Amino acid sequence: MFTRSEKLLIPLTKPANPDPNGAAAIQELLGGKFGEMSTLNNYLHQSFGFKEKKKLKPFYDLVASITAEELGHVELISTAINLMLEGSVPEGEPTDAPLEDAKNLRNTHHTVVGGGGHQVMDSMGHFWTGEHVFSSGNLVADLLHNFFLETGARMHKHRCYQMTTNQAARDVIGYLMVRGGVHQAAYALALRKVTGVEVTKMLPTPNIDDAKIPEARKWQEIGSHRRLYTFSESDYGDVAGVWSGPADWADGEELEVIKGVPEYAAEGPVIGECRSLFSPDYAPEEIYEIAAQLMQKGGISPLQPGDGSHSRFQGSVPDSPGASAQNGRKTTPNPTKKK
Repeated sequence: MFTRSEKLLIPLTKPANPDPNGAAAIQELLGGKFGEMSTLNNYLHQSFGFKEKKKLKPFYDLVASITAEELGHVELISTAINLMLEGSVPEGEPTDAPLEDAKNLRNTHHTVVGGGGHQVMDSMGHFWTGEHVFSSGNLVADLLHNFFLETGARMHKHRCYQMTTNQAARDVIGYLMVRGGVHQAAYALALRKVTGVEVTKMLPTPNIDDAKIPEARKWQEIGSHRRLYTFSESDYGDVAGVWSGPADWADGEELEVIKGVPEYAAEGPVIGECRSLFSPDYAPEEIYEIAAQLMQKGGISPLQPGDGSHSRFQGSVPDSPGASAQNGRKTTPNPTKKK
């Protein structure tokens, strides 16, 4: 089973400007054949159907731990797309056709279907499909497929990086280059250990050093390219049977298995409203107020600007700085107790 934390795998800030056509391009990294939906679901279903996982525990733990990380990768790339879309649609009265320019965007699904948000599709608007999942039950075949999958994914990341200068996109892609490279190397190393074939000699594929990319290089500098995380405090530690020894395909430093999640995980930015798209509604004051009242009844403190608690609703009482942070918000006085 999975537990969930309200954090992104990496700190992420809002970009200075929207880039809706860039968002359409990097949809490939989410819902394409080699996108994060594919890596997640391949490893997820391979782990569910894994045969003799106790006897083959180092290999099972490898697939299972990478599965958990891929959930975070799906969230990261989805967040990047949403940040690139934020602000791309103007507000206005419906009769003034504020969405008219959206018909010229590469992906109108973002506007019409997603309400200004990502879709589970590739860069050409084809929805992701389970036909991209390969789960054969054969250990070597699945590991070989996973190596190929990560190779295609890495190639697409380097291509998409060159398609946009949007900083949110580049921050996420740079990180995913490094982590995808870890997974590519891990499957190559697993194949080497189970078959003796020197698959790691094919690394890196494509033959470009991630250190050329500033947003990737910073993760290499702290050793992220040689660490595999278990995403569990107690399970999947036997992945060290595969992920161990020197990274002879890279800098030669020792590989590390880290229990739990990356220490740099952080809360992500809040995606703002877009009333023209009814997100979260055309006139959301009432539902904002309902949420504020529910939080007050629950004894939850209002969010104060800058406190980092992005997950919490910005409070509605007039004397709360949180109320003034939302333009146009209705506010209610503090409830008074009846005598």
